Amino acid sequence: MYVFITGGTGTIGSAVVAELIGNGHTVLALARSDSSERALKNAGADVLRGELADHDVLRAGVAQTDGVISLAFGRDYSTPEALAASIAEESAATATLGEALIGSDRPVVTVSGTPWVAGRASTESDPVPTDGPVGGRGRSVNALLSLASRGVRATAVRMPRTVHNRGEGGFAGLLADAARNSGIAGYPGEGTQRWPAVHALDAAVLFRLALESAPAGTAWHAVADEGDAVRDIAEVVGRRLDLPVRSVPQETFGPFGPIFAMDQPASSVHTREALGWQPKHPGLLDDLENLRP
Repeated sequence: MYVFITGGTGTIGSAVVAELIGNGHTVLALARSDSSERALKNAGADVLRGELADHDVLRAGVAQTDGVISLAFGRDYSTPEALAASIAEESAATATLGEALIGSDRPVVTVSGTPWVAGRASTESDPVPTDGPVGGRGRSVNALLSLASRGVRATAVRMPRTVHNRGEGGFAGLLADAARNSGIAGYPGEGTQRWPAVHALDAAVLFRLALESAPAGTAWHAVADEGDAVRDIAEVVGRRLDLPVRSVPQETFGPFGPIFAMDQPASSVHTREALGWQPKHPGLLDDLENLRP
């Protein structure tokens, strides 16, 4: 299959590109910069130059390929306004990709986050939130999945709070960055809240499986660790960075503070049973042992 992918140089995207090529697919990847183009070509991908906001370029990518994986997302989370702008850009791009596929029966796989449910681990049947700081992503994903009735094999892979590789990435990576900046390996509240996690290389396998065979309108959980306590994560970060570990106000983490403070375990039982996905790489706490000072 010739696959158009956005966000192909990120923690998840670079793993997905390698997974696709390693399993006989070819890749056309969107590149925003010269450095991204070089990285993608070195990985064996064809390159389409353009920005996520250039919808004509996105349509051209769809027209040339047999399926789509949409991963690109802005990197500025410093303020609520910046986060909202990134979500709006992603949502518009996702809508454009979906519309270009209507009536084709071709697959598109998008990404969202695992939902949170009070008192238990969320499952694939739970709805994603459509309000709050990241509610726009939920609305965008729901709109794409609704295109199943219009000849689009649209599916969603829900990612946990931390997608990691060599000790970097996701919420745990943001926790480590905050520790480096403040000199404290901090965690909000009592630190008993749980974050699900997955290794990027395991997540990449699930994106491939969803692209190849997942039914239209379905959502899947790329969850290897159902929920690691945030205090346990902070303790590994503190030890690796040689910093004190203690509770800090959730406001320390900017617009992600309220999300950081939530207990949000997630299950992937259905995903494993239905698609045969089996995570094989190190869990988060073990992978954080690779964290560099």
